[in-house]
Amino acid sequence: MTLATVLTRAQFGLDAPLVRVEVHCGAGLPQVSVVGLAEVAVRESRDRVRAALAHCGYEFPAGRITVNLAPADLPKEGGRFDLAIALGILAASEQYPAGTLDGTEFYGELSLSGELRPVRGALAAAVHAVRDGRRLVMPVANSDEARVASGAQVAGAANLMAVCNGLRGGAGLDFACGGALPDCAATAPDFGDVRGQAAARRALEVAAAGGHSLLLIGPPGSGKSMLAQRLPGLLPPLDDAEALECAMLHSLGRELPPVANWRRRPFRAPHHGASAAAVIGGGGRLTPGEISLAHHGVLFLDELPEFHRDVLEALREPLETGNVSVARAAYRGHFPARFQLIAAMNPCPCGYAGDPNGRCRCTPQVIRRYLAKLSGPLLDRIDMHVEVPRLPYAVLRETARPPEGSAAVAVRVAMARGRQRERGALNSRLEPELLQRAAALGICEHVLLESASRRLGLSARACHRIQRVARTIADLAGQEQVGVAELSEAIGYRRLDREPLIATA
Repeated sequence: MTLATVLTRAQFGLDAPLVRVEVHCGAGLPQVSVVGLAEVAVRESRDRVRAALAHCGYEFPAGRITVNLAPADLPKEGGRFDLAIALGILAASEQYPAGTLDGTEFYGELSLSGELRPVRGALAAAVHAVRDGRRLVMPVANSDEARVASGAQVAGAANLMAVCNGLRGGAGLDFACGGALPDCAATAPDFGDVRGQAAARRALEVAAAGGHSLLLIGPPGSGKSMLAQRLPGLLPPLDDAEALECAMLHSLGRELPPVANWRRRPFRAPHHGASAAAVIGGGGRLTPGEISLAHHGVLFLDELPEFHRDVLEALREPLETGNVSVARAAYRGHFPARFQLIAAMNPCPCGYAGDPNGRCRCTPQVIRRYLAKLSGPLLDRIDMHVEVPRLPYAVLRETARPPEGSAAVAVRVAMARGRQRERGALNSRLEPELLQRAAALGICEHVLLESASRRLGLSARACHRIQRVARTIADLAGQEQVGVAELSEAIGYRRLDREPLIATA
């Protein structure tokens, strides 16, 4: 036999397109050609495979070897094709029976000694392989990850010899199906650690119940970051589909958490110096950014005005659509990005505008330039703007009435979300038609919202977001209708619309 075909998959965002590794061994001067739009790391596989075969006791064929990675117009990157290329060469040179390779897909980077090293995107490959009814062979380090895919038959192998022996019926491979995802094992910081800040605590509960975005504004040390870090503890754990989707995204960036933590809501907090590619996604290898790694979870942006302007403006579309599209000259990739944005900022560059002690020395012009770093369209897309003032020490040392912990608040959040599920979506994601039915306003409520819109100069989007927040407040109270009290509270959460911060400087 001079021709053999081995199946594997490329990694292209969350997609894992099938790749047929076709190997032809022919006469001619000794040469190995890898074709099919392969990048440098793929072309270098010929040297890794040559050394691995020799170390495992196989003969590297003399003559001209052509390795075609089909389809030819699909970019291939990384060392994930090494194992498939090695098995193809063995089958094409008749050192290994080609029939044992049928119905199986192979993944893994080879070391020079023949050991299998882990690859990115193993979970995505497993999900696609299950749909096509094939089993998988991959490195041991990836096997637990891949077995989580429902119905996947996965065998983890330590080296090339184990793969060859196992496919012939010997020891080395054990195909097994994974079980159900375990319950969430990790715990988030407790909400009871937050002293005082009743208004901010209430706003965070409302944000958790409706999936609303939230901007916390206050001086240094007032508890903004502490509040944001406790939001995941108020949210229900991920269901199976959500956990699998999040794990697929994390597996593309080599940051896959232990399986026991897969049901925990992601919490991502990139530094304000992060680039647009790091936050939004992209790069040379088309990897998901922080907004996609926060999918179904929380994205916390501390020191919001300090982020690069292009990063902040790029958040506008994902906040609306829940997806991000990364376009390049040769390809376009799509990642889900249904995250809950929690941001924090100081009221001025020094951080003390409005402080009773008068420590702020920023002029109104300086504060105006600082606030101008946040564009109106971005602020318009943030549902709630809440002030987090500095607290006196007497409040911090209060022990007579301990604050309510995460467990009690999470029960109310779960009940409110249950009411929203009956409508079809969280309030923050309701379609306009459903929103008008779910948050129908009476005459008094219409008059109130119209007055607020005229006085504060609210856009149509801001009015809709106020209605969404009011609907969530009503859900927390177990009320069927949105009343004046709920609407007034929702309007009160638009801090940056009510009055400019420079007025308090």
